[in-house]
Amino acid sequence: MADLLAFVLSGLVSGALYALLATGLVLSYSASGLFNFAHGATAYLCALAFYELRSGFGWPAVPTALLLVLVVCPLLGWGLDRMMFRKLARVGESAQIVATIGLLVALPALGLWVVELLDDAGAAVKPAENQFGLPGVGPSPAESWQPMDGVGVDSDQLITWVATAVVALGLWILLRHTALGLKLRASVDNRTLVELRGMSADRLSSVAWMLSSGLAGLAGVLATPLLGLSAHDFTLFLFVSATAAVLGRFMSVPLAFAGGLGLGVLQNLVAGYASFAEKITGFRTAVPFLILFAGLLLLTRRRRTAGTAATDAPPVDYLAGRSWARRWGPWAAAAVLLAVSFYTVTTPFWSGILAQGLAISLVFMSFTVVTGLGAMVSLAQASFVTGAALVAGLLMSHGVPFLGAALIGTCAAAALGAVVALPALRLGGRSLALATLALAFLADQVLFQMGWLRNGDTGWEIPRAVLGPVDLGDDRAMGVAMVVLCAAGVAALSALRGSRAGRAMLAVRSAPAAAMASGVSVIRTKLLLFTVSAGLAGFGGVMYASFNTRVTATDFTAMTGLIWLAVVVAAGVRRPQFAVVAGLTFAVVPHLVSDYATESVQVPVILFGLAGLALANDPDGYCAAFSVRRHRRGATAASPPKTRAATVPDPDAGLQLLDVHAGYDGAPVLQGVGLSVRPGEIVALLGPNGAGKSTMCKVAAGLLTPLQGQVYVAGRAAGREGAVRRARAGVVLAPEGRAIFPSLTVDENLALQLPSTHGRSAVYERFTGLAARRSVPAGSLSGGEQQLLALAPLLHRPPRVLIADEPSLGLAPRVVDEVYRLLAELRDAGTGLLLVEEKASEILGVADTVAYLAQGRVTWCGPRSQVETERLTDAYLGLAAPAPRPAPAEEAGRA
Repeated sequence: MADLLAFVLSGLVSGALYALLATGLVLSYSASGLFNFAHGATAYLCALAFYELRSGFGWPAVPTALLLVLVVCPLLGWGLDRMMFRKLARVGESAQIVATIGLLVALPALGLWVVELLDDAGAAVKPAENQFGLPGVGPSPAESWQPMDGVGVDSDQLITWVATAVVALGLWILLRHTALGLKLRASVDNRTLVELRGMSADRLSSVAWMLSSGLAGLAGVLATPLLGLSAHDFTLFLFVSATAAVLGRFMSVPLAFAGGLGLGVLQNLVAGYASFAEKITGFRTAVPFLILFAGLLLLTRRRRTAGTAATDAPPVDYLAGRSWARRWGPWAAAAVLLAVSFYTVTTPFWSGILAQGLAISLVFMSFTVVTGLGAMVSLAQASFVTGAALVAGLLMSHGVPFLGAALIGTCAAAALGAVVALPALRLGGRSLALATLALAFLADQVLFQMGWLRNGDTGWEIPRAVLGPVDLGDDRAMGVAMVVLCAAGVAALSALRGSRAGRAMLAVRSAPAAAMASGVSVIRTKLLLFTVSAGLAGFGGVMYASFNTRVTATDFTAMTGLIWLAVVVAAGVRRPQFAVVAGLTFAVVPHLVSDYATESVQVPVILFGLAGLALANDPDGYCAAFSVRRHRRGATAASPPKTRAATVPDPDAGLQLLDVHAGYDGAPVLQGVGLSVRPGEIVALLGPNGAGKSTMCKVAAGLLTPLQGQVYVAGRAAGREGAVRRARAGVVLAPEGRAIFPSLTVDENLALQLPSTHGRSAVYERFTGLAARRSVPAGSLSGGEQQLLALAPLLHRPPRVLIADEPSLGLAPRVVDEVYRLLAELRDAGTGLLLVEEKASEILGVADTVAYLAQGRVTWCGPRSQVETERLTDAYLGLAAPAPRPAPAEEAGRA
């Protein structure tokens, strides 16, 4: 019994730290949609600062910890959100993952570099990296107590428990009993709707990132006695805590917190009681990653894929259709010059560096397959490299020739890739990335710990090949051979992209459901992607290991794969030639920095990390961005200046659009739209599907900035204002669907717009059905009740203009009548209404003015009395042509 209690208590220490990190992960993910792989790096940075300030500079422990946790870390979170995370929220998930991995690489290196600079300047700093047995916040050495035989507790453990309990209570109070917590929970439900209600989602995101960074800092300070100062251990600690975040489905703070505590206890119990684990090397440390992998498979919900497309659309290929010489001539010339340079201008030292960069380029091309073609982020590529190299080394030690060993090693990596591909059949995005990372850690800690495979710490010798008269033992010959192999790899992958199999891969990447309907096997395609990628990584690994002439099980860890991914995606992961650029950069930059800038090994790591951060601005990488920007500069210089028609805003209009042009990603939708909505007027906007009605609503509400033209609110130009300022100015959008926060209760939904109890009481008196269900989640209401809940606050505080997109969609006829009565009541209260509806017969019963929208233009606008059946039919068929308009004086006030 005493042993069990001791295991539980010690497990609660690590569990408390897991809980703190997992809670921060859930907070930041909920507010911004980003899974922060660098969360553990923030904890390490805080731990490093705490150690240097306390042990080096002699600052008192408690004030130093409070300063770091309550001030420095929240400021770091705020700064990163402003500079990086807000931009990342608008790019594809692959770029998001890699950018935060870049931050994971850069932050620890940045902290260690600062310590080096301070040491060079004579400051009282101490050696930092890989220091253990360090003092914590409490007394040093820690005080110990023994409440019962066999059960001991020290002051560091007690402080960790108390701090975690205080944080748990504080978070519960914040999220459940404050207005800020209510807004944070609302942003989890629907970030866009939060902005449409006049609350800044960016500010809420900043608050969440500040809280998240503060929790990471607290975990870092408390973990210093347990983990010491090892960036690798802190990163592993983060990925273990990610298991708790998975248990909370990346949304529930209480579940993630409880999952962290339970995970720490379970890990200790397995270590203490699972006797079978003693026979499996590394099993005990691998338990959290087994749980992470199982949790991702079992708890991650499968997303609906029908009708969806990839969020990270490829950049425009401006060389499409050009001749072979125009597309590939510069790359072929660069390859020839590089091959010639090995025997002409390069020194033996730089010949080796360039050959090494070309060898790693083969590994980097594997990312082009799985991420560039398949849009799947694999964090297990280093495992394929290690597995292939170890197998090849094992075979060569038994006399197998180099080519045969390399071929078998490549096949072994491809088989391992097929196994790793199994999660891809169910998971995607961050969940797949975490699953492949869990498998990579399992390979590091279990598979590559097998004695027959790893051959101890010395590893295997992999001599360079001798191919007839060509001896690759010469770095120059090795370099030329690598140029030939890289050229062959680029040609093969380019041919694959244009082949039938490549088109199938691109189809699965863009729209899996549509690809399946076209006869493409999604399962077979994903398996092929992972298998080819793993095989290519394995072959590159064998060549890279042969350059070094030896491989060990620790040469290419899972963490190494994270750095590789950041480097290759920062260069550009869609084209194989960009992977060659990334490989050469990865090999050359550290030596250039060492020779001409600084001898610190941390600076190249910082640069590679910052390259990943650049994806916030250029999600397709700097190689692709170069050609895109050059094309845009040429197009801008060649295009004539735009001319705008002279327009005069109507001071009496609550909302007015004048000559508005808008679209998405360069595709025009609205082309010169003009429309006015006056106070106390209902304007019905009719038109066929695809005419641009929803786009017009977004422009009017500030969700989409017009490319040309202007939007006026009460006579004031507001075209460049976002949804938050537009809502605060009295322009409210009720989007298509239900404008409610489903996980919040009815009363909490009302409290977001009616903070006073009196206001909500008035709503309950009017809508007794809502009063009876005030404490239930809004998502459990019927469709009609949800629509009434969305409109009820507006009746108490009428806006200047209400834009309602399909307010009767999916409602029963009785409820539709009630909704239109409420809309008419808003009109009588002085609100101007712009209503978009498919049911023309019902909307014409309340409309004062009718506008027809077809092909992005308002083709007719006039009083309801002038609406003709033929014109109405043509409008819905998309055939409406310009018709006789109302009197000139009336039209001048409209558009």
